[in-house]
Amino acid sequence: MTDTSLPKVGKYLFRSEPFHCDFSKHLLMSHLGNHLLNAADFHSNDRGFGVNYLNGIQRTWVLSRLAVEMEAMPEIYDEFYVETWCEKAIHYFTSRDFAITSKAGKVLGYGRSIWAMIDTQTRQPADIFAVKNGLIQSFVETEKPCPIAKPSRVMVPDDAKLVRSIATYYNDVDLNGHINSMKYVEHLLDLFELDWYRSHRLKRFDIAYVAESHQGDELRFYSHQKADGVFAIKVMKKCPGIEEEQEACRCQLTFEKIG
Repeated sequence: MTDTSLPKVGKYLFRSEPFHCDFSKHLLMSHLGNHLLNAADFHSNDRGFGVNYLNGIQRTWVLSRLAVEMEAMPEIYDEFYVETWCEKAIHYFTSRDFAITSKAGKVLGYGRSIWAMIDTQTRQPADIFAVKNGLIQSFVETEKPCPIAKPSRVMVPDDAKLVRSIATYYNDVDLNGHINSMKYVEHLLDLFELDWYRSHRLKRFDIAYVAESHQGDELRFYSHQKADGVFAIKVMKKCPGIEEEQEACRCQLTFEKIG
């Protein structure tokens, strides 16, 4: 049963667990990303258009684009809030925003995302407004600001260099049967050595998911440095039995120097 009295904006409390932190005792970006995705799941399920309902009608949400920009990352044992709301819904896609704040109310960062609804059998786009007579429109919030830039169209030049190839395994796969969206983030951030993170912090990342990858695919990472601390990276997949590479996703990482 759907509770239409719920507010348009959901607010959820999370904790920066020790084993989710890096050597600097700050939350790993991939774990922050998981918390954002959890908040999105809580928000949509509570309001009747989440995966709990959609799976029963052969539908699901898949993440298409995500941008996260942080002024500071939660530290070990910190409790923090993730607020989330739907900014827009257009037939096959919805825009969802996030605000990350400390328990005391200090803004730590923001996120913007684009999600597609797909048919779980055909893997093709599905009409969002066909679900419960367009219920999602009742929860679109247009007044709450999200002051960071929208996810960018990352351009990676053809001469980007192959810097790593990795195999994919059981732990890379999510409930939709494809490579988990945050696993890409983990693999992308692993392209940089520990010493890099001693002198730089990730200020923002933009990632666009182009095609699904599956267990057994080989992921190949091509990197190009656009500017000081700014890297454009595309991930190509090499599927078993197929000669040509196919693009899986592309990302832009923006670092700033510490101190």
